[in-house]
Amino acid sequence: MRSKPLLRPANTTGAGTPVLRPPLTTERLILRGWRVEDAPAALAIFGHVAVARWLSPDMDQVPDRSAMRLLLQQWIAETARMAPPAGRWAMQRRSDGRVIGGSILLPLPPGNEDLEIGWQLHPDTWGCGYATEATHALAAWAFRQDVDELFAVVRPGNTRAAATVRRNGMHWVGETDKYFGLMLQLFRLRPADLDSAAPNAQLPPAFRDN
Repeated sequence: MRSKPLLRPANTTGAGTPVLRPPLTTERLILRGWRVEDAPAALAIFGHVAVARWLSPDMDQVPDRSAMRLLLQQWIAETARMAPPAGRWAMQRRSDGRVIGGSILLPLPPGNEDLEIGWQLHPDTWGCGYATEATHALAAWAFRQDVDELFAVVRPGNTRAAATVRRNGMHWVGETDKYFGLMLQLFRLRPADLDSAAPNAQLPPAFRDN
């Protein structure tokens, strides 16, 4: 388990400037910090019912651009207060510069000791492998930052998310209501699991990898 806290009072340089997470580049994506000017693209994602319905904790559809700008400001400030590698990233496609989703490394309540890895994508990009590509890169970076395990929580019925975490080598460890007051499927990832030669992970009995 990670020994140092995931939250701290401030995450700044000596001059008081927030320490930003480094952008991570994959074959097709750039994972970078959110910007307030990303609000239109972010609204198309987090204002979409097909995205909001699967989020844990529960999150209402973002209703308009003003609300999305406020939420982005909160996310940017939240990331600045967190100890790396925790934070939030925008997922930008390299081919056209479009922001197509977001990725997270966030401490899970109630103890803030377990670190969750997750993603959200615009529905018109589902099925293209972007979630697998982004989470693999983010996990590999996290494991270089004094982290030895990551967790994903998946709502029952979200077979797409379960299949994605399985392709990243995550192992199902059971059901839990520890987080967010919801009964969720819990998956765990360790550094050796990122090896493409590692055996396929088990899925919950009610899920099918389709």
